[in-house]
Amino acid sequence: MPVSTSEPPKFAPEQEVLFREVLELFNANGVSYVVSGAFALHEHTGIWRDTKDLDIFMAPDKVAGALQLLAERNFECETCDPVWLFKVHRSDYFVDLITGMSNGVIRVDQSWIDRATPTEVLGVPVRVLAAEELIASKVFVTRRERFDGADIAHIVYAAGHVMDWNRLLQLAGYHWEMLLWSLVLFHYIYPMSNAVPKLVWDELLAKFRADIQSPDVNAAFRGSLIDENMFAIDVKEWGLQNVIEAYRAQCTQTAPELASQDTNAA
Repeated sequence: MPVSTSEPPKFAPEQEVLFREVLELFNANGVSYVVSGAFALHEHTGIWRDTKDLDIFMAPDKVAGALQLLAERNFECETCDPVWLFKVHRSDYFVDLITGMSNGVIRVDQSWIDRATPTEVLGVPVRVLAAEELIASKVFVTRRERFDGADIAHIVYAAGHVMDWNRLLQLAGYHWEMLLWSLVLFHYIYPMSNAVPKLVWDELLAKFRADIQSPDVNAAFRGSLIDENMFAIDVKEWGLQNVIEAYRAQCTQTAPELASQDTNAA
């Protein structure tokens, strides 16, 4: 099991070569992207995590061009899920091109790249996700087999005092309860911290209180946005709405050229 640490991982030489090649190729060809994952987490918290993958975020309309560029350079490319995930690989090492979250709620757009933080990854000049977008990318990573709540808590603890909280509230939008849930967990972990501004607590708790006092009896069940497997019984046996289908369908409609690609782009 992974253990949080400040000790940098030891990447295999082939892994470093793959990561550098993709980043340098994107830089040389003006591809609009931002690095996320382990490298972004380290940038904002100092925490290192061993990883086989390099996570690259980009807007959905940029993926087709990026895949074509990579395929022309003889990288093996695969469309894993046209809603959000495309893989570039060589041997056992991967670069993931990500356009949002698998449930279709969180979507990357150009503002994520514009707001990114300049740094270096393996000696290559890049930009990594800003803290606000990094948190937004993790609020729905809540499955039984993977939960990013600790990552969010670490980011808030390290960067909360300098974050643009209005931006984070904007990114959470209609799904503000997921952000509130993450912040309540943060407060439990770090009760001594004032990294979350009081105005943010006031706004979120006021919304929560209003919902509790006047619940919307016609509101849709949203369990499948959290975990399709754990809440399968609600949809398949109890007859509740499967809202994830609508979110994912909307993403596919906005990127039909990706949905129609063959599994192997190379």
